[in-house]
Amino acid sequence: MKKMAIVLAAGQGKRMKSKLYKVLHPVCGKPMVGHVLDTVRDASCERVVVIVGHGAEAVQGYVGDRAEFVLQAEQLGTGHAVRQAESLLGSEEGTTIVICGDTPLVTATTIQSMLALHASSGASATVLTAELEDPTGYGRVVRSAGGAVERIVEHKDCSAEERKVREINTGTYCFDNKKLFEALANIRNDNAQGEFYLTDVIGLLKEAGDIVQAYCTSDLAEAIGVNDRVALAEAEKLMRERIIKRHLLNGVTIMDTSNTYIEDSVTIGADTVLYPGTVLRGRTVIGEDCHIGPQADITDSVLKSGVQVRYSVLLEAEVGDACAIGPYANLRPGSKLDRDCKIGDFVELKNASLGKGSKVSHLSYVGDAVVGKDVNIGCGAITVNYDGINKSVTEIGDGAFIGSNCNLIAPVKIGEGAYVVAGSTVTHDVPAGDLAIARERQVNKEGYAERIRARAKLKKERGGES
Repeated sequence: MKKMAIVLAAGQGKRMKSKLYKVLHPVCGKPMVGHVLDTVRDASCERVVVIVGHGAEAVQGYVGDRAEFVLQAEQLGTGHAVRQAESLLGSEEGTTIVICGDTPLVTATTIQSMLALHASSGASATVLTAELEDPTGYGRVVRSAGGAVERIVEHKDCSAEERKVREINTGTYCFDNKKLFEALANIRNDNAQGEFYLTDVIGLLKEAGDIVQAYCTSDLAEAIGVNDRVALAEAEKLMRERIIKRHLLNGVTIMDTSNTYIEDSVTIGADTVLYPGTVLRGRTVIGEDCHIGPQADITDSVLKSGVQVRYSVLLEAEVGDACAIGPYANLRPGSKLDRDCKIGDFVELKNASLGKGSKVSHLSYVGDAVVGKDVNIGCGAITVNYDGINKSVTEIGDGAFIGSNCNLIAPVKIGEGAYVVAGSTVTHDVPAGDLAIARERQVNKEGYAERIRARAKLKKERGGES
């Protein structure tokens, strides 16, 4: 049976008090609608239609070719929104999931369980429900004495008795596709909001003698629809807990789960240890047996196995096996380390590759550079890559030694095994095996320090007169 999905993403989200449209607000690094799209795809939906309205261009720009789109020009309720998809899906045979774009915590496992119940019971509609201690604000699921679903009543339309019901509608459904659109043609807006409710489809199907089922989730997080920043913070917290639990079960040690932030798209190998203050974002991939943190902030980077990162920032970097980074290092985009490299305290790399075993241990900047293997770059060394107009490349051959406090004025090449003496400012290539000294000859002026002090003292006594 063909599976389809309709994602409701037309609302502006005024309660978010934001210039960013509601479904584009991120939860653990991914816009809410992105989580929902992943969920329905993981539940094997072959066609996905996103209903857009406010911020249509922004939503479409993010979603791209992951879905089809239809515009709800006027927001006249959830039933009206779903009906906009009729031109795309109305003639299809199969089952359609309807889900809100602001429900990032609904899981593919739950959707699959709903679909299984829907198919096995021959239902025309199946509702995802949850039981809440305080159901205020949610539509109530009203059942018959035998437990069958009779109807769903929005909170504002509930009677006093109906408001006592704790089972609520989460806003996620499975429908027989043809029957969904047939029923949508008959819903009305004679209610407190003057809107066309999707929930009224349930009552119409019941009146027609169709079976309506409810799948009650045991995970109350799946009932959360994000309408304001309070709910967004709660969704972030719950999603983070899920992500951390997944990594723990996959063999990652997390020393302090309440002070570790991992986005949904991050991959971590077994026996890696994360220390407090670790932040892992984007498409970061971390291998096995790594030690990350304390206070490591890593985004869109790939770290192989056995890597150590302490008190450092990595952005779009590639780090080979058994490298050590930090403390207080900054690896900017284009930084590439082969295995066994060391990047020490207060070192910055940008668009620079280092060969196997090379070291930049202290207080240095290496930018726009190609560094060979087994190179040692001393404290305070700088590749001077920018002349105010152009950026140029520094090349350092295998086994070269760059002394402390050196300036390598790019473009320049330091040959294999070459030696650059501390304090040098190198403006010309250094051939392989050569030693470069590029500094003024030292001159000592006998007794001159005392003359300077005496002159300063006399100036002070005269009240600053020269």
